[in-house]
Amino acid sequence: MPFLEEILCQARGAGASDVHLTVGAPPGMRINGGLVSMGGAQVLPNDTVDILIRVMSEAQREKLEERGEYDCSFSLPGCGRCRLHAYSSGGSMALAIRLVRETIPTPEKLGLPEEAVGLCLKKRGLVLVAGPSGSGKSTTLAALVEKINASQAAHIVTLEKPVEYLHPHKLSLVNQREIGTDCQDSAGGVAAALRQDPDVILVGELQDPETTEGAVRAAETGHLVLAGVSAAGAEDVLERLLEAFPSQRQRGMRIRLAEVLEAVIFQRLVPAEEGGRKALFEILYGDPGVRELIRKEKLRQLSGMKNTNS
Repeated sequence: MPFLEEILCQARGAGASDVHLTVGAPPGMRINGGLVSMGGAQVLPNDTVDILIRVMSEAQREKLEERGEYDCSFSLPGCGRCRLHAYSSGGSMALAIRLVRETIPTPEKLGLPEEAVGLCLKKRGLVLVAGPSGSGKSTTLAALVEKINASQAAHIVTLEKPVEYLHPHKLSLVNQREIGTDCQDSAGGVAAALRQDPDVILVGELQDPETTEGAVRAAETGHLVLAGVSAAGAEDVLERLLEAFPSQRQRGMRIRLAEVLEAVIFQRLVPAEEGGRKALFEILYGDPGVRELIRKEKLRQLSGMKNTNS
C-alpha cells in the first residue's frame, strides 16, 4: 500500500480526526484532542512532495509555491475524503490533513436541540455557527445544509475553502463553490451568489468585514444565510465580527446585524461518558430581547440568555 493510503487508513482505524506529516519526525495523528505519534520512519522531504503531486493539481501547486500555504480537499479510494492544509516549514513542506467523516451526521445525531434544528425552516435571516478551531463547525454546517437538502425544495449555494462534505442533490439543488477555485474570494462569492437565485447561502467562514457585510446583506434581502465564525467563547462571536469594522461603521453594522440575526450556535468538544468526545452547544436565539441588547451595545449581557445542551 502506498505511503499516504497506509497512513490515512491507520488513522481512520484509530478514530483520529487529523494527520500531521512533518519532515524529520514520524507521522502523527490527533485522537480525542491529543496528538499521538504513529511511529515508524521519519517523514522525508520527498514524501510530502510526492503526496502533493498526487493530490494537488498543477495550478494548486503553483499557488502553494507562491503563497507558502494552500488549502484543498481530495479523495482516495479506500481512504475517504480529506481536507489538506499544506505549508512551508524550514524549507520543506508540512501537511495537516483533516479526515472528513464518510457520512454527514444529522443535526439530531450531533446533539443539536429541536429548536435549533428548526432554524433550517427559516426563509431568511443569519445563523452563525461558531467555535474554536477543530470544534466541528464545518460538520454542524454540513448537517444543517443536508437537513435542508433532504426536506425542502431549495437552491443552496455554498462557499467553502476547501469543500469538505459533498452534498448530492436531493429535494434541493446544491451548488458547492470552492473559494480560490470557483470564485476568487468569499466576499466576491457572496455577492455573486445573490445573482444565482439562491434560497440558502452557506459561508464556511466569516473572515473579513467585507464577507460579513455581504452575509448580512444577503439575509436582509430575503435569504437564509448559514455562516461559520472562529471564536474562543460564545460571548466573543458578535463582538469579534463587529470589531473588524472601522469604528465609524460599527454602529450601523450592529443595528443591521441585530435585525437579521436568528441564532448564534457556539460549540466546543468535551469528553463523552462513553469515551471519545461530543459537541456541547450554547445557543443564543435572536429574540426581541437579544436584538435590543445588540442594538444598545450591551453584548456582555447576552451571556445570561444562552441555552445549553447537556
